[in-house]
Amino acid sequence: MSNETRKPIISGNWKMNHNHFEAIQSVQKLAYLLTKDDFAAVDVTIHPPFTDLRSVQTLIDADELKFILGAQHCHESDSGAFTGEVSAAFLAKLNVNYVIVGHSERREIFGETSELVQSKIVAIQKNKMTPIICVGETLAEREAGKTYDKVLGQLRSALEKRSHEQIKSMVIAYEPIWAIGTGKTATADDAQRVISAIREEIAKISSATVASSVRLQYGGSVKASNISEIMSQPDIDGVLVGGASLDSAEFARICQYRLRP
Repeated sequence: MSNETRKPIISGNWKMNHNHFEAIQSVQKLAYLLTKDDFAAVDVTIHPPFTDLRSVQTLIDADELKFILGAQHCHESDSGAFTGEVSAAFLAKLNVNYVIVGHSERREIFGETSELVQSKIVAIQKNKMTPIICVGETLAEREAGKTYDKVLGQLRSALEKRSHEQIKSMVIAYEPIWAIGTGKTATADDAQRVISAIREEIAKISSATVASSVRLQYGGSVKASNISEIMSQPDIDGVLVGGASLDSAEFARICQYRLRP
């Protein structure tokens, strides 16, 4: 399926890196490296730690930067006795537009279930933000031939009880767990096969029209050296970048993939 009508989306997930001073410097460096033509061609979302959000939001607004502010996580309730948590309602007040949900590190390290992920998606959309929903398999699941069972099962849970319009507005990120931070990357062909299956499953759950509109990302050791091959695949509309997004020059080259051979 052609991706010519879907605007690419490049997302930088800083994870637990950069204090707010470092975050400001990184955004300023990135703003210097990217041009108005880059932003016309690609949506660039930045997902700093919670402590950096206000600083980055103020910088984006004051300098009229074209970056789209994102968060890494949220709680499913708007408020309550949940010490240490941050609600989607709070993020919306900071002009956050995208929220990563179901990242493998949240699922694997913090025990987030598919049911919990689904409830967070509801909260994100209720507060008029866009979820970037992560799905992916472990190395053991991959070697056992269970990639599609795992990935499509997570997808079906995430989309449960969501309307056609709600599904249409989502971003889905396929991030094989075995490729995150390991230096290993699924081949572009392998990533395309799984992401194509995700789009086909969305069509079954919703409709072909909705499936053709949903933007699908790949995540897992994405670098400037492999971005062109990844983005050349017909169903891949963007990437979710971890470690490489911490280097402004490297992340800029990723965002400018269309200019690279």
